[in-house]
Amino acid sequence: MNTDVENELLTEDAEKQKLNLIVKVDETSACERHVTVTIPRDDIERYFSEKFDDLAPKAEVPGFRLGKAPRKLVENRFREQVEDQVKGSLLMDSLAQISDDEDFSAISEPDFDFESIDIPDEGPMTYEFNIEVRPEFDMPEWKGMKLKRTEQEFSDEEIDEEIVKLGSRSADMVPVEEAAQLGDFIVVDIVASHEDKEIAKVSEQLIELRPTLSFGDAQLESFGELLVGEEAGAEKTATVKVSEFASNEDLQGKEVDLTIRLLDVKRVAAADIAEVTEKLGFDSLDALRDVMKDNLGSRLQYAQRQEIREQISALLTESATWELPQDLLKRQSRREMDRAIIELRSSGFAEPDIQAQENQLRQNVMKRTETTLKEHFILERIAEAEQIEETDQDFDMEIMKIAAQRNDSPRRVRARLERTGQMDALRNMIIEQKVLALIEEHAEFEAIKPKVDESANETVAIDFFVSGNRSGESIPEAKYADAGSEGLPDSKD
Repeated sequence: MNTDVENELLTEDAEKQKLNLIVKVDETSACERHVTVTIPRDDIERYFSEKFDDLAPKAEVPGFRLGKAPRKLVENRFREQVEDQVKGSLLMDSLAQISDDEDFSAISEPDFDFESIDIPDEGPMTYEFNIEVRPEFDMPEWKGMKLKRTEQEFSDEEIDEEIVKLGSRSADMVPVEEAAQLGDFIVVDIVASHEDKEIAKVSEQLIELRPTLSFGDAQLESFGELLVGEEAGAEKTATVKVSEFASNEDLQGKEVDLTIRLLDVKRVAAADIAEVTEKLGFDSLDALRDVMKDNLGSRLQYAQRQEIREQISALLTESATWELPQDLLKRQSRREMDRAIIELRSSGFAEPDIQAQENQLRQNVMKRTETTLKEHFILERIAEAEQIEETDQDFDMEIMKIAAQRNDSPRRVRARLERTGQMDALRNMIIEQKVLALIEEHAEFEAIKPKVDESANETVAIDFFVSGNRSGESIPEAKYADAGSEGLPDSKD
């Protein structure tokens, strides 16, 4: 490029005139601001003039050669057409300027209706919007925390027990002409109704018979009690209470009637360790044991991370008494689910276990989201102060873990995460884990023995919602991509 031309463009860019905005910011809550913006008439006329400067040489006006019509005539003829362009430019530029100049950090796009804003014939242009912002708070002390951590060594017996479970999951099921027992697999139809009106159903669902059945928005505590001892053809009824956080607001906290029809009873033969080893393609039992030991180790690390995270979160958020907007919590609940499930997959949990955890999370998702979102804001502040960032290698490593757990290719896993918008959730997990690791480096630990969870094998979960709606809403598309606002909390602020 010609040096003189390049210098001219640089000078024009440097001299680009800022808007003389009058901005009034009202704090409606810790995470919400109401912003009133006034754009002076001089700026409005300047933007119109710039638009007509560009349009006039190309304007086609009857009776005049191209670009030769009088400026005033061009302005009168094309003012309505240019007005929307000017309004758009004024809004985008003013929002970008506010984002640069104001001391709040936006975590959502401005809430206003583009069509309802008009440029007046005279005087300044004024518009208002609400926006969610990252709360301001004093950083809690995160160095020198006193934490407890579960330590465990896995015995050969425990490893062999996991191998048997693994073999049972892939073993053939044989129909039996007997009454159902705990541990059997049953095929059922489930119909959910409220006030005698059917609202949801699932057909020919294969479920392992355990004492409790977990749905996406409810729990049937008497599942085993209802069906143990029953044979194919039996029909049982029960009542469950819908979660307070179900997306079907009409049924939140209400009772739903279930009709369960038992279609078939199947049984899995006890798995033989030698057969499992051969079926899974391992050369020796020792090789399979090594893999299972690593898998159990990954699950233990996940459990350690969760218990440590809960302790850290409680200490960090103890003084975080600010309230979070309900709309923000609803939007973030889906993202929190995504992050939690990605972490479970990365830690080597099997899909049935993930489904059980997912259902449990769904039923308390709003309360959990409130805690984790407050924690997120604090961890992000620590990450910024300590200059902690994600790398391509971090993404590659986590994707490889998920791919290995799902017996899939990293390329397909990455494509699926990108397609479903879950890369941001993965980024969140990476940053938060790095910050948590830093906190742990500066913490004092006390080793404790693992607690025996008597209910670990009590519950089986299925992907079914008795209220008829899947919990969590989809993430809305941005209305104005260049609005100058920053992304939701899963983006860098």
